[in-house]
Amino acid sequence: MKDQGRSARKRTGGRLKHASKKKRHQLGREPAETTVDDPRFRVIDARGTKDKLRALSTDVAHLADGGETTEVDIEDVVENPANVNYARRNIITKGAIIETSEGRARVTSRPGQVGQVSAVALD
Repeated sequence: MKDQGRSARKRTGGRLKHASKKKRHQLGREPAETTVDDPRFRVIDARGTKDKLRALSTDVAHLADGGETTEVDIEDVVENPANVNYARRNIITKGAIIETSEGRARVTSRPGQVGQVSAVALD
């Protein structure tokens, strides 16, 4: 059971004593781990009356290059600072460096939260 509540440590690094057990409403969901493949999406409930579109896999990105935005094909994940194994497994997260049909780009959106990949071109 992952706890999405308060941190277990103080600002100074010391441990905090828990005042209560973990509650069900503090649970988080499993990460989407969006891969490079044929597009697949899942709609999940969000807080309030909102819905989230979770990208399970996608092969297109919206590439911003200067003032223009174009839709390009994603070929590969080159580097992912979130986890060294994500690049090997072709998992896209925010900050990942992807190889597109127009060259390399850095992902600026959160595909598991918004359902699309937005990226900026790297020189």
